[in-house]
Amino acid sequence: MGAMLAARHGRFDLQHNSTINVTPFVDVMLVLLIIFMVAIPAATVSLKLDLPPAKTNGQVVEPTVINLQRDGALFIGQAPTSLDALSADLRQVAGAPAIAGQIYVRAERGVRYGSFMAVVSHLHAGGYQKVGLVNEDIS
Repeated sequence: MGAMLAARHGRFDLQHNSTINVTPFVDVMLVLLIIFMVAIPAATVSLKLDLPPAKTNGQVVEPTVINLQRDGALFIGQAPTSLDALSADLRQVAGAPAIAGQIYVRAERGVRYGSFMAVVSHLHAGGYQKVGLVNEDIS
């Protein structure tokens, strides 16, 4: 029986095709390549970072810290100030906005968001653009 099956050569016999048709594979790969070429530039997010210089001249400039307490009291370092006098007092302590270093704002837990944003907006209106936020680990 096995010999008859092997010897059979008819019109309806299927021949084995040992080659791989790579055309669909190439089509899919080109479509994926085009999709990734379009999607990658949209997915990249750039952040503007102010990196410290690699070498310092030995001078360490202490940052200016503005403390906002829960009751609304405002301090530059240890010196009390008010929201209206913040820009003038900050010019005396840190200097003009063009030469001032980093200004940090620290708020106690429970400070209202509106009070905090009022301080930050007064700093921006006064020309202080390098404003950092102090985050403390609360355990």
